[in-house]
Amino acid sequence: MTIVYLSLGSNVGDKEHAITNALSLLSTHCTIKKISRLYLTEPISTIPQDWYVNCAIQAKTTLEPVELLAFIHTIEHKLGRVKTKKHGPRIIDIDILFYGRQIINTGDLIIPHPLLQDRLFVLQPLMDLNPSLKHPILKKTIQTLYNEVSKEKKVTLYK
Repeated sequence: MTIVYLSLGSNVGDKEHAITNALSLLSTHCTIKKISRLYLTEPISTIPQDWYVNCAIQAKTTLEPVELLAFIHTIEHKLGRVKTKKHGPRIIDIDILFYGRQIINTGDLIIPHPLLQDRLFVLQPLMDLNPSLKHPILKKTIQTLYNEVSKEKKVTLYK
């Protein structure tokens, strides 16, 4: 089994319920070890939309990276996600942040997530899970990346 870190977010409808449903579906192929606190986060887009509820999880899975991505897309579709505008509103968004210590770039799948070091709404929940986790490309811990990231976009504790 491989340890993975995933980010979950929702800003449409009952956001907390969408995340709970996504976690339940994820648990069919992932053993969820830790769940961060929930955070209310300001959208990164200029498209007018509601704030997000975000969290991150640490899980173990036997799925290969491409299988995990396909499984995530199935969950997003099942929960009603319709891909429209980039950074637009969404009922659920699930991203693979880390897959073990692997570095993957197939075009369709880039791991570690290429923008995680720039996103407070990703780093703050990761701080709850494992601040000493080291980014395999940047060679910096989550704590260091968190200290370096811009705090311009608001991220506050939701629950």
